[in-house]
Amino acid sequence: MADAPATADASTEIVPDVTVEDVGPAKKRLTITIPAEMIAEKIEESVGTMAANTALPGFRKGKAPRKLLDRRFGEAVRKETKNQLLAEAYTKAIEDKGIKAVGDPEPVTPADELELEEGKPLTFIVEIEVAPEFELPNLEGIEIKRPTFETSDEDIDTELTRQRTMMGESEKIDDSFVANDLLASQVTITKEGEEKPLVSDEYTVVAVPGDDDGGRGPILGLMIDGLAGLLKDKRVGDTLTVQTTGPEAHEREDVRGAKLTIELRLTAAEHMKPATIEHVIEAYAAGSEENLREQIRLAIQRRNEQDLATAMRQQVYDYLLERVEFELPEKLSAAQAARNLEQQRIELMDRGLMPAQVEARLAETRGASDEMTRNRLKLLFILHRLAEHFDVDVSEQEVNGRIASIAAHRGLRPDQVRAELTQTGRLSEVAQVIRQHKAADRVVASAKVTDIPAAEWLAERSKSKGESAKKPKTASKTKKTTPAKAASTKSPTKKKTAGGSKE
Repeated sequence: MADAPATADASTEIVPDVTVEDVGPAKKRLTITIPAEMIAEKIEESVGTMAANTALPGFRKGKAPRKLLDRRFGEAVRKETKNQLLAEAYTKAIEDKGIKAVGDPEPVTPADELELEEGKPLTFIVEIEVAPEFELPNLEGIEIKRPTFETSDEDIDTELTRQRTMMGESEKIDDSFVANDLLASQVTITKEGEEKPLVSDEYTVVAVPGDDDGGRGPILGLMIDGLAGLLKDKRVGDTLTVQTTGPEAHEREDVRGAKLTIELRLTAAEHMKPATIEHVIEAYAAGSEENLREQIRLAIQRRNEQDLATAMRQQVYDYLLERVEFELPEKLSAAQAARNLEQQRIELMDRGLMPAQVEARLAETRGASDEMTRNRLKLLFILHRLAEHFDVDVSEQEVNGRIASIAAHRGLRPDQVRAELTQTGRLSEVAQVIRQHKAADRVVASAKVTDIPAAEWLAERSKSKGESAKKPKTASKTKKTTPAKAASTKSPTKKKTAGGSKE
């Protein structure tokens, strides 16, 4: 049997001809031409490497005739060589032109449609998002309000209820669904005028929304108004059909603004029966309810500190958004929308939200106003520049610490969370979020800070956004948690969104 041909080495430096055009705000088009002589040299290197390292039946390694090798492996070698040439030429082009690329290049002509021919140059075109040019405002001594949180007995009661739910036992049910029940479902999402579904999933977990959610809840990443009411009289075996419109900020462009039909067939349902207080006391080795409540108080205080840091960073974000101006693309690309969502996902996980809560928040983000979505993209560019300004680095130890924090919130081992992030391609986003937080914290460190009660601070923020003031929520008082045991084992890794990404 023949050995697989070896890959080409990188001894030939690619020096392409490059022209750069502006094709919109924060976007450039690169026309890259690889000279014919460089293509010939690269092909020769690839074929030579293959000849020296490939064995065919009847010939010793390195002794097979070149013509025979070319018939057997020529097409594969040329394809591999072409891909290597494209990658190297693109990297060299952005380095030589000093382009600060954000995200991956989008080919104008797909790579599989490009032909690699000896004696002819190869020209390809890519479009790339770039960091916009702008000046940062004054960063010294900005005014920030520091909300002061207090931990009440009500906070402790709420967290104790959450812990009892997390440690509870699930029981199968057939009907009479209530808030936080988990419904296993077969789901298809079809776009108007198309027969083939956009998404078809045999196993999706849908959590029944509660009053705190206003009856709204997500199905495969799409927020559905009145979902609780639609599920109220259903039972296992029933089918629910929902009509909705794809949000304009969705990461899949074929979903944006599309009329969608969601068909959901209920295959199983579970209700979480809360554990007893005695069980929680034993699980935490607290010894008594009094000791358990004190442990919970300390945990809430630690989360309050995290909420405080988030609140102060948010004021830095608001300050920067108000004072920095630059053009954004008229319409978010799929890559921009996905990057928006993935970084928000990591932030929410780090704040201790359970997977079901995270997916609900992301569904809300997909359906947010165009102004809110564009502001979030604008902020990503600003924070990238801010981190460059402060020369912020992120160590592997910091990434591991953040992963450990997320794992602790979810009751998982750090290696489990790392494996999940790696599998879903989100590990790099952890470092990006840490980098952004460190950059914002540098501004906070030099700010003029005034203490303010948390309720007063939230009332001010709600008023500025035209919302009614609500009692501030600590991490323990966010929306009621979908049972962590079920959510962490079922929903985060098995579900798909209408964006096609694993959740």
